[in-house]
Amino acid sequence: MNRIDRWFLEHAAPAFTGFTVAGDPDPEASVRVARTLVDAGVDILELGMPFSDPVADGPVIQRADQRALAAGTTPDAVFAIARALRADAGVPIVLLTYCNLVLNRGIGQFYRDAREAGIDGVLIVDMPVEESDGVREAARAAGIAPIFLVAPTTSAARQDGIIARASGFLYLVSVLGVTGTRNRVAEETLAFIRQMRSRTALPLAVGFGISEPEHVASCCEAGADAVIVGSAIVAIIERHLGDEEEMMAALSAYIATMRAATGEAPR
Repeated sequence: MNRIDRWFLEHAAPAFTGFTVAGDPDPEASVRVARTLVDAGVDILELGMPFSDPVADGPVIQRADQRALAAGTTPDAVFAIARALRADAGVPIVLLTYCNLVLNRGIGQFYRDAREAGIDGVLIVDMPVEESDGVREAARAAGIAPIFLVAPTTSAARQDGIIARASGFLYLVSVLGVTGTRNRVAEETLAFIRQMRSRTALPLAVGFGISEPEHVASCCEAGADAVIVGSAIVAIIERHLGDEEEMMAALSAYIATMRAATGEAPR
């Protein structure tokens, strides 16, 4: 059984998912960052594969991608980072990437390499679900969950198509636009979570703009099975680039506070 499926089967409380860009601020340090996130309580780890044109991401994650690329982080380096983490971490690992990186490597090879690295799910942010047949075939052959985005503007018919093709969880985009922290979770977002909850039994993970414990609690109360926090974590890394000890301490404190808002007792 895929580690993502197992996690949701074995836990009643929502999952806290933490995102970091693999290779930020450099490949070796990013392994230490990811281990800190897991040690602090992240239930599912999401790794971003740095890309030169991350159209779904706001400025905080764009700068992290630039730092990772400048430090020499290639797709091979990302898979090596995942292997290093898998050696001592049992949490599910999800890879967020873009179509160009998958196609350049070759779809089958990309998923074989992801499987060998211990990755459990892949989200290709800019891949339309209508063009996903080859990717889904390769993903399922590798035992990797194909994860898709659903936005508040997604039509009911397209939601049905995504639900039919997805596994692992559905990634619900909480706001229109790109990634980045927001001041609050809008009532429209909570209604969107409730609406999707009525349409599918797949776990629902809410991301984009989640940065405060109150955001986590609101999404969980509305029926989310997971919350995904990215920009707020990456911003902590950016603020402490000159002091790794302070960086890790700040990350640990933030993750502990945010995870507590899911209602799950600390591990």
